[in-house]
Amino acid sequence: MKVTVLVFASYAEALGRDALVVELPAGATVTACVEAVRRLTGDRVPPAPLVAVNRRYAKPDASLAEGDEVALIPPIAGG
Repeated sequence: MKVTVLVFASYAEALGRDALVVELPAGATVTACVEAVRRLTGDRVPPAPLVAVNRRYAKPDASLAEGDEVALIPPIAGG
């Protein structure tokens, strides 16, 4: 199955773009998706970033479906 992964800020810089399509086996989890992105970025994305699936925060063990939109949300610093 294919999911669209959106990345922002430092994650987008590490990847060199702000979105990509990742092919995963049926029934894959958020964790499997993050691991696939980490392989593509040379581990420049942390192993457990904040993730949203279809614009809702998701736990690492949440199952994904064909066509889902997965957003990897970097930490935000401010002052």
